[in-house]
Order: sequence, then structure tokens, then C-alpha cells
Amino acid sequence: MAQKFNKILIANRGEIALRIIRTCREMGIKTVAIYSTADRESLHVRFADEAVCIGPPASADSYLSIPKIMAAVEITNADAVHPGYGFLSENADFAEICQDYGIKFIGPRPEHIRTMGDKITAKDTMIRAGVPVVPGDGTLLKSAEDGMQRAETMGYPVMIKATAGGGGKGMRIVKRKEDFVNAWNSARAEAKASFGNDGIYMEKYIVQPRHIEIQVVGDQYGNVVHLSERDCSVQRRHQKLLEECPSPFMTDDLRERMGEAAIQAGKAINYEGVGTVEFLVDADRNFYFMEMNTRIQVEHPVTEESIDHDLIKEQIKVAYGEKLSGMNYLPKGHVIECRINAEDPWNDFRPSPGKITSFHSSKGHGVRVDTHVYAGYTVSPYYDSMIAKLIVRAPTRAEAITKMERALDEFIVEGIKTTVPFHQWLLRQNDFRDGNFDTGWLGKQELPRN
Repeated sequence: MAQKFNKILIANRGEIALRIIRTCREMGIKTVAIYSTADRESLHVRFADEAVCIGPPASADSYLSIPKIMAAVEITNADAVHPGYGFLSENADFAEICQDYGIKFIGPRPEHIRTMGDKITAKDTMIRAGVPVVPGDGTLLKSAEDGMQRAETMGYPVMIKATAGGGGKGMRIVKRKEDFVNAWNSARAEAKASFGNDGIYMEKYIVQPRHIEIQVVGDQYGNVVHLSERDCSVQRRHQKLLEECPSPFMTDDLRERMGEAAIQAGKAINYEGVGTVEFLVDADRNFYFMEMNTRIQVEHPVTEESIDHDLIKEQIKVAYGEKLSGMNYLPKGHVIECRINAEDPWNDFRPSPGKITSFHSSKGHGVRVDTHVYAGYTVSPYYDSMIAKLIVRAPTRAEAITKMERALDEFIVEGIKTTVPFHQWLLRQNDFRDGNFDTGWLGKQELPRN
């Protein structure tokens, strides 16, 4: 067995930091929490073996400050860094700095992050690997006129996308020529503001797509396995709200083909670590590579509960050199995850920071809650609005929906608005219960108003 780490610094906050701490403790590995002054009372600070304040609330001055994080690594003698998700988790420069200083970055190598982080490079890599991709050559558009000429050849609708994009930023659907210039200008402006890069490329827009992703793990010896799928099609403005496994749209044949394609994707770059290959699937169950996230994802508990496997533990074991067993996994029963955000769903999902005056999380058989909040905790306006993930597991999808309805009824948060009422509304919709939805379904629904 390879030498395990003595101490891992967690370059993140909130529920994912707490999630990593729990696995490290079970593995006998000490942990270091970093925190901004806004997170002084966060549970990840309390439960880590050590904690280092790295700056004021603004992310640029704390959780995104590589010099401050590396200083915390040095003063605590940590021998590895776990980046969680978001922040620096897909920052190749950070991974490279860790590597240069002899600190293990628990994630892929810097070249993997760079290859899959740039949409055009990633697409070219997948084409060479034989993985199906969305039609479109992936080259940067030179101008709006260039884009319109290509769109005429490709056929509308098309999707213009930021090459450095993520989280739905810099993406626009263009259904007709007359709308192209406005979409081009707004996508470039958003991409420049979000990523410092206004490069734009174009793909054929897949009508009524499902967003289905395959969880993969690769070791340091060239082995890659897949751990089944997650359906993330319930989205608002390209942001995931609910995830489930197995997908109600999935067939055994489709799972086998998508799983094999995801393994091809991982092997094409000699991928090391836990990652997710994301696909769009059309109404005829043709699937197309969309992107690869080279990190643990928010929705990883769906896979953990579906196959009874600790993905954080797998990440750490791969990082210190253990070999994979070589087995792919199939889902057992049905798992649903609802993201509970500090937002007012009936007021255009407006953020709702503030002090939580009362908090009661759901319990019972087959119910899991990943959260860092508690009664008295203040939700900061500086960070992502997610305060909890509510996950249920049951033998069938119908039973999982019923269990989630019960769990949502028991989930009490007072003092702020949350998305609990939205999820209660969602589970009552016939289209959702019948599995009849795609990534654009929610945008066509009339939500209740305050």
C-alpha cells in the first residue's frame, strides 16, 4: 500500500470542507482548515485539527489567494492540498505551484486541467479519442459576421459559448439570424467579465437535451473506471437544482455506451483522480460530449449513495498512489439530491443572506444531509448561496420522490428564505414525476410568486 498523507490542507470552505474533514478523520489523516474572517464560526473551522485565517471575506483576498494558501500549507507542514469544488479546484497554476513545492494536489495534474478547461482543446481531444461531440468545429469565431456565416451552414438553432466558460456564463442560444449580433455582444461581454477571456466558439444547439453526466475515476497507472450516471437536467439558467441516479431517461444500452465513452475520455488524457464527463443527450438518445469537470462535484453524494462508495476517500487513495480495482459500477435503487440554497424561489431566486434563527435537518432511513449551517449561523453574501444538500435513497424512483417530499417537509430553516418550497413544488409536477423534462423544461414553467 502506498504511503498515505499525514496532513491535508483543505483549500475550500463550507459543506465540502466539512465533508472532506470527515473522510480524512476516518482515514487517520489530520486536516487543516483555512477560513476568511466571515467564516470564523463555520463548522469546518471547528472540526479540523488546525485552522488558519487567510484574510477578509472577499474571495479574491482569501479563498482565491494562492500566496496566502501556500503560506498556510508551509506553516502547518501539510503534505497535500484538497481543493474541493469551485474556487481553485480547476486552477492549473495552483496545481502546478503545489507540484513545484512538493505538495500533492488532490486532483488531476496541471496539464489535465488545462486540456479539459479550455472548451476547444477539450473538444479536439475528444474527437481524436472517438468520443461523440456536438456538431461544430470548435474554432474561435473571428467576428459576429463569421459566426453568422457558419450558422447558416450549420443551421439554426446554434449555441455560442465562451471558450473559457463554465456555470452557464458566456452562453447564448441563437434561434435566428436576426438575434445573432445581440447574442454575440452579450456573450462576449459576460465572458470577459467572468473569465478575463472573451473568446467565443459555436456549436449546433441540441433541441430538448437531457444533461447526463458520468462519474469517472482514474489512477496513476492508466486505469479508468466509471461509476454510473447522474441526471442533472432540472436546471435554471444552466445552474443545476436537482440531480438523480439512475436517470429516468437511461437504458442499459445507453449507460454502457456512455460509460465506455467516458472511460475513453479519461484514458485519452491519462486522467488521474475523480472527474465527471458531462454529456448532452437528445430525444433519440444520441449523446454528445459537453465538458469534463476535473474535480469532485457538488452532486457527488448522489453517486456515493447510489453505489455505496466514498468518492473523497477514492480521491485521496488515488492521490497517494493506490491502484483502482478496475470495476465499473451500476446504480442500486434510486437517489435524488435537492440543493437547498439561501434564495427566495418565488422572487426570481433572489439571494437571501442573513442569520438562521432556527434550523432542523431531515432524518430517517435513507436520508442524508450535507451542510455546514446551524441555528445561529449567518449566511454570508460573499459566497455561493447553497447551504445544504438533501439526499434520499429508496428502492424505486417513485419511493424516492415520496421520501424526498417527507424529508423536505421536515427540513426547517427560519430567518432566511430557502429553495425548499421550490423543491416541494417541483416534486408535485406531473412532468417531473413522469420523467418528462429536459434542461429547458423549468424555464417554460410558471412558478408561484410571492
